[in-house]
Amino acid sequence: MLQRYTHGELTWIDLESPSRNEVRDITNEFGLEALIAEELLLPTAKPRLERHGEMLYLILHFPALRHTEHSTDQEIDFIVGKNFIITTRYDTIDPLHKFSKVFEVNSMLDKSTLGEHAGFILYFMLKKMYGAVDFEVEHLRAALRDIEAKIFEGEERGMVIALSKIGRDLLNMRQAIEPHRDILQSLEKEGEVVFGDDFFPYLRAITNEYYRVHNHVMRHTESLHELRETNNSLLSTKQSEIVQTLTILTALTFPFAIISDVFSMNTVNQPIIGSTYDFWILVMLMGAGVASLFAFFKYKKWL
Repeated sequence: MLQRYTHGELTWIDLESPSRNEVRDITNEFGLEALIAEELLLPTAKPRLERHGEMLYLILHFPALRHTEHSTDQEIDFIVGKNFIITTRYDTIDPLHKFSKVFEVNSMLDKSTLGEHAGFILYFMLKKMYGAVDFEVEHLRAALRDIEAKIFEGEERGMVIALSKIGRDLLNMRQAIEPHRDILQSLEKEGEVVFGDDFFPYLRAITNEYYRVHNHVMRHTESLHELRETNNSLLSTKQSEIVQTLTILTALTFPFAIISDVFSMNTVNQPIIGSTYDFWILVMLMGAGVASLFAFFKYKKWL
């Protein structure tokens, strides 16, 4: 599907899962190289940046948002010239959809806030994308707070799965955005060549936005590790207490088992058995054994 937006001399072509005919049309219109055109038809495994004359070809992968149907990364291909930008994606990406509304409003009101060349459109798009990732990170931070409260409310066992899910989401974010570092550093150099020295602060601002989001992800990853260790410690302590309690109960019943086994042996002469108060004597012996063990455990501070 192809969507076209214009603002003054600037044109934005947005392609979602483009067909070969759509790619051929924009290739002819904007003079794209054949290799770039082929790249637009299918997703690419790794991000990269290439400069082709006065044109930049940028591929970035962003973590899938939590409310999307797909768990894999979302790829966006950017082809940026002086007065046009082409975006190609293979999934619905909300930040780009919201940006299209802003673009339309600026076009209708004839505002010039989008800048004098297409590099500014790329700048605003990437700010939107990193802002969306940061929003997802804040959602995970709120989830970590909730997990922390539940851990200290005695729900350690239930939080094991919750912590694992948060860990998976943070790991997916890190794997998606960490390759951006080298790409954005190259973008600063190549973008300055294409769009001039005056545009360099905007390129550096994109890099700074990336580092801000990346630092948030790393900080919450460290918080996750601390919570996981705390949760594991509490679980281990609770399990040790259960094992200790069961061991003590087993030890306390030991006199019952020994005395009952001794007096149940089939022998000719059995002391106590057959006397008037044999049952109560055996009960007293068992009780004395239990009381002795109980006193011993208390002395050792095992209880």
